Amino acid sequence: MDEQELIHKVKAQAAARKLWERGDAIIVAVSGGPDSIALLDLLHRMREDEGLRLVAAHVDHGFRGEESASEAETVRRFAEKLGVPCESVFIDLPSYIEETGMNPQAAAREKRYEFLLQTARKHGARRIALGHHADDQAETVLMRILRGTGTSGLAGMAFARSEKNVQLIRPLLRINKTALEQYCRARGLTVTDDSSNRKRDYTRNRVRLDLMPVLRNYNPQLTDSLVRLSDIAAEEDDWMESEAREAFRRLAVVEADGCRLERGALLGLHVALQRRLIKLILIHMGMEKETTPFDTVESMREAAREDAASTWRIDAGGGIRFAREYDNLRFWRGEALVPGSYRYELEAAENRLYIAEAGIALSLTLGPAAVATKPAGRHEAVFDAERLAFPLVARNRLPGDRMRVIGLNGTKKVQDMFVDERIPPSRRELMPLLADASGDIIWIPGVRRGEAAQVTEVTRQVLRIRALTDDY
Repeated sequence: MDEQELIHKVKAQAAARKLWERGDAIIVAVSGGPDSIALLDLLHRMREDEGLRLVAAHVDHGFRGEESASEAETVRRFAEKLGVPCESVFIDLPSYIEETGMNPQAAAREKRYEFLLQTARKHGARRIALGHHADDQAETVLMRILRGTGTSGLAGMAFARSEKNVQLIRPLLRINKTALEQYCRARGLTVTDDSSNRKRDYTRNRVRLDLMPVLRNYNPQLTDSLVRLSDIAAEEDDWMESEAREAFRRLAVVEADGCRLERGALLGLHVALQRRLIKLILIHMGMEKETTPFDTVESMREAAREDAASTWRIDAGGGIRFAREYDNLRFWRGEALVPGSYRYELEAAENRLYIAEAGIALSLTLGPAAVATKPAGRHEAVFDAERLAFPLVARNRLPGDRMRVIGLNGTKKVQDMFVDERIPPSRRELMPLLADASGDIIWIPGVRRGEAAQVTEVTRQVLRIRALTDDY
């Protein structure tokens, strides 16, 4: 591939992927190796046609002493020769790693991107160009296959992705390293050789130096094959993501503390889309896309798929919790779905009580028995007002609560009634129980009415109480 072909290919990829717009300022990350040197030179040659303003940026991580210092000087001189502003920084990564205990590669990446983003803000740039090429992409895909990955992982590195309102772009992602090295030689460009690339301390180096050569014995076009796989996976992943976003829009109910999903709605989707939707909900809750474990997603899917009417609780990590409560799936942040206890007193003269913890309003109406009618349903109860011991108390459930139920000899545990009625555990601690002044539970709105103070033919005053909420 000659110089003009390479320039044309990079331009075509940039136009097809909308990597930049005319007038953009681009920070070019330059390490000094052939890939990043070629990237800066290519962008410089097309800057007038594309209307680009360039700034070179170099990071000396402090790992290799004089060698890395020499690389920084090479980059500075090359940028000066091109008339491109150059920003550089020295970072004492060994000290930072010792201080934080971070993995060296993760620490280097964190500090490198931190500097690149600072440089972008300083120069008002919306793009940061990175020198990753096709061989890097092939290695990335193979490493992810070895670790175990899904379609998203097979897509490898993206041509462009957003990082704190700045686009990270990779214009060389479909250019082989050999073509970039040939370009540098043809242009007489000075490049540096990072000796750490030959060390087998890192997985990527071992894959590049040991595994890829062996696999090329089986497929000489291994790099092209893996890059083609990443292209196919990226397109299919993009389509699946759009389907998942549409499913999220239709099926997920966003609540103040998280999301809710009907079990049947999830199970009505294809298995692949079930996984995608669960993962999308976790991302919506703040989990990083790259750190969403497959086993966690699958555990949630299995909890929903379980035939038995049951409840499940799963810690998804990062402060995110999941619960299946019969036919509802809930995702939330924090240790519990419910607030603390509550207790409110009511006198017969009151006509309304709003219980914020439960989201329920109790409406009280006192009137003569002559106009009394039967309750309209479980959301309503009528009592002989003269046989009630006031003040009434509206509170949430306490351990050991029991109620004397109409038509049942003895008492029954409130907990058992909740289970019988398939009340989700997260709502059990919120639901109001109405008790009289002696502590006897007389009504659980939406569940059961106690046997106390029933209306009879001798009743003179009737107290009608209604629970007003969308859930009743």
